[in-house]
Amino acid sequence: MKTELPRWDMSVVYPGLDSPEYERDLRSVVRALDELEGLFDEAQIDRTESPLNPDLAASILERVLPVYNALSDQMWTLGAYVYAFVSVDSRDEYAQARLSELERHTVRLSKLHTRLTAWAGSQEVDALIERSEQARQHAYWLQRAHIAATHMMSPAEESLAAEMRLTGSNAWNKLYGNLTSQIQATVEIRGERQTLTMSMLRNLAYDPDREVRRAAYEAELQAWEQHAMPIASALNAIKGETNLLTRKRGWESPLHASLFQNAIDEPTLNAMLEAAYEAFPDFRRYLHAKARLLGIERCAWYDLFAPVGREKRAWSYEEAAQFIIEQFATYSQKLSDFARRAFEERWIDAPPQPGKHDGAYCMRLRRDESRILTNYKPSFRAMGTLAHELGHAYHNLCLAERTSLQRQTPATLAETASIFCNTIIDQAALRDADREEQIAILEASLQGVCQVVVDITSRYLFEKAVFDRRVERELSARELCEIMRDTQLQTYGDGLDENALHPYMWAAKPHYYGSAFYNYPYMFGLLFGLGLYALYLDDPDGFRARYDDLLSRTGMANAPTLAAEFGFDLRTPTFWRGAFDTIRQDIDRFEALAQEAYK
Repeated sequence: MKTELPRWDMSVVYPGLDSPEYERDLRSVVRALDELEGLFDEAQIDRTESPLNPDLAASILERVLPVYNALSDQMWTLGAYVYAFVSVDSRDEYAQARLSELERHTVRLSKLHTRLTAWAGSQEVDALIERSEQARQHAYWLQRAHIAATHMMSPAEESLAAEMRLTGSNAWNKLYGNLTSQIQATVEIRGERQTLTMSMLRNLAYDPDREVRRAAYEAELQAWEQHAMPIASALNAIKGETNLLTRKRGWESPLHASLFQNAIDEPTLNAMLEAAYEAFPDFRRYLHAKARLLGIERCAWYDLFAPVGREKRAWSYEEAAQFIIEQFATYSQKLSDFARRAFEERWIDAPPQPGKHDGAYCMRLRRDESRILTNYKPSFRAMGTLAHELGHAYHNLCLAERTSLQRQTPATLAETASIFCNTIIDQAALRDADREEQIAILEASLQGVCQVVVDITSRYLFEKAVFDRRVERELSARELCEIMRDTQLQTYGDGLDENALHPYMWAAKPHYYGSAFYNYPYMFGLLFGLGLYALYLDDPDGFRARYDDLLSRTGMANAPTLAAEFGFDLRTPTFWRGAFDTIRQDIDRFEALAQEAYK
């Protein structure tokens, strides 16, 4: 008899969206918002032309921060609760209405946060820290607020920029999304002509039949070429606006603004990239080994996601849960017990269903509780996703005692625990797998790592070049393709057929049309997690004693400072090489298995 996949339990928070308990807390939050807005107006919490008397500023901070943090936590729990209903069934009109209702109040809190940051950034931070316990507890947030304040235009200019963005970059981003979501292409698949959306076409990259993958790739490039002009216009407009506002706010470049946003510095980024360049020959070895397993001379772009190896074990949800609990115990009983709690208390919504959001995510619910959404289909990859999201939940556990402002973890550090937990499961599964299963497990891991390291480096180099050139003029679609192809050649090298790259990746990736330099934080997060795993293997006991503390402080120091306190230096390639050593061992193993298969 087939066991039903579990649904998450939200009843421990409220009996339902229409319950008196939910209504009570919503009214309480609205009242608290009214009171906090009144407090902000009374204390004149806005950007000041000159710092206030430090004693006065300290007294204001002591009154405001505890109230703001408490309200933020209340609002977060309400928001997470409502969003849980929407994410498992986007067709739930009542849940959508309640979410929209709550978002009006969330916007009010967001405006208060902006006012608070601007006010705090206008004050003498060192004097505040000297006089206020709240300031000492939130020293990092205050220091960042001060830096952010120095890169703000006048209130009138910031207000105008926000309004103009609606008809500027936001409008171009919307155009890009609307246009690309409607692109279709006709392609012959196994003798049958089909008209497919772009997402359906790109999913054929995973097909085991190389002719199917090639046909889909060629149709995709042709479709992008037909729509390249308006997409290039959107990219030029967005990058042009970013360049303008970056300059007006006094940043050296969009990259420097992004580095601040992600809590790292340029020496750290350069050290990571230096180690990555050193490792590119190893990734090319992986691609050559994959070509050997596919029975081809060299991989083309459309072979990057081709399946190799074979999973013999289906990994039911119950098997995955038990394996995760057991393997987490090899690291620590605390981590294992935490995973068991998540499964037993039904934190996870597992079954795919109509209207449910794709993919997987983890969100903090309240205090030390999280909720995990996944679309579980029995496979090793699905088990890895579970372990990954449980890592996020464990990170939330370590942050449970921090205030809202202390928990503001940048994207660069947000993947730390999830990658670490993923790696535990990957390495454990390899120990008991036969040759074909090892190939499949290693391929799943290395395929993802190759994308996050090699492809993201190419995307980073592309975006940097576009920003630099966009200062002078707009770039044509042809020029964008040339830059993209050049960066792919720099990174993939002879690992891929140079005549079968993807010059339209700038059109295919929506990240370019949103935040600047969206990609490299993912690379940082992966390598930081793997680097920590390497440190764990070197000194398990010493690592365990400090790891939870590191996770608890990811919103209280930038990454290089946090790492230095933990005993390693992110501004030199040494730490990053440790991460690549872990990857290199997997590549060595994959290459050996490929050679063995074709002796």
